[in-house]
Amino acid sequence: MREMLNKNGYWAQWVLAGLALVALPFVFSSGASLTMMSLMGFAIIFALSYNMLLGQTGILSFGHAVYYGMGGFMTAHALNVVGAGKLPIPLPLMPLVGGLAGLSFAFIFGWVSTKRAGTAFSMISLGIGELVAACSLILRSFFGGEGGVSTSRTSTLNFFGINFGPQIQVYYLIAAWCLLCIAAMYLFTRTPLGRMCNAVRDNPERTEFVGYNTQMVRFIAFCASGFFAGVAGGLSAIHYEIVTSSVIGAGPSGYVLLMSYIGGVGFFIGPIIGAVLMTALQISLSDYTGAWMLYVGLMFVMVVMFAPGGLAGLLLMHKPMVISGTLSRLLPAYGLAVLPVSMVSVGGVLVVETCYHLLVKASEGTAMHVWWLHYDAKSPWAWTGILSVLMLGALALRKVSPRVAEAFHDAQQLALSKGSK
Repeated sequence: MREMLNKNGYWAQWVLAGLALVALPFVFSSGASLTMMSLMGFAIIFALSYNMLLGQTGILSFGHAVYYGMGGFMTAHALNVVGAGKLPIPLPLMPLVGGLAGLSFAFIFGWVSTKRAGTAFSMISLGIGELVAACSLILRSFFGGEGGVSTSRTSTLNFFGINFGPQIQVYYLIAAWCLLCIAAMYLFTRTPLGRMCNAVRDNPERTEFVGYNTQMVRFIAFCASGFFAGVAGGLSAIHYEIVTSSVIGAGPSGYVLLMSYIGGVGFFIGPIIGAVLMTALQISLSDYTGAWMLYVGLMFVMVVMFAPGGLAGLLLMHKPMVISGTLSRLLPAYGLAVLPVSMVSVGGVLVVETCYHLLVKASEGTAMHVWWLHYDAKSPWAWTGILSVLMLGALALRKVSPRVAEAFHDAQQLALSKGSK
């Protein structure tokens, strides 16, 4: 009976996830919202594919954007061939072209790079990434030079009368592939091969001792990761209808690392959280400030220093307390930390925005406004107020932190005691 309930609960989770993806456009119906959710869709696939390497197998890659980009370029060329009437493939199957392209290049480059592990693998992946990025500006017939390769998704075969011109149709295509890829990558983690990837990550010496070839395990995981990265690249090409050399460089490879690590590489849901958060921040913050990348970098530093498990780790730390009903014991302590955290956040934002204005927008004058505040960026009184808010918030947070830690420890112990009964 318990196995049946667990099985029904497992399938119910995927059904609810599918229903949520179907219902989201009815809640967020604007064009900007549909675009953001579409970007989140293939960002989730890209981040999860990277986590197959870092989180599952324990190998750090600095060139994962190669397989994402090659999937995008091959999909764009395939779309142009289909648009010319030379290949009868409907648009919903086009991400498979990107996936096969990513798999092919992962097979070629992975056979070389996975012969080494650790730092050596990371340096090899970085070298391969830079090599392909350099080739993207040389092989103009394939990569299109600086202008990239343009295509049109509406020139392909209609799929049951759908031409995928409106953004809502593109969203549902990306959402369907996103759910399918999430399920496939989750099932991969439950297979014996997925468990062996965890063994290679945790103890490669013992894995070899019991008779497994760690290089082959890394190679298979690398190829699978390349396939899903290629699918994400194919969906990106369909969405943007253009692919440029910028998708292959070190920038996207670093960006997917940030998404995965901020979300939490130790948890399957971590990259999903990271991809959703980073995409939302990129779109929303870039409209208000040119220093949005600095905020992302600061977030990454804070996660590395204070939450190595990522945001998913922070959330799942509270799971036993939610189940046991002891979470309410934490609320007073968390309430005490709200004001200090708010003060540190406000002070930090004001410091960043004021420095950015003085260094980058000096030609616009020193008068500036952030939220409801209007002040002179060079005024000593303004700087005194900003630094006072920041320092007072930091001191208050330092004072409150031991009480929050003590309350968390007590709630955790109470949850464990209730769970053992």
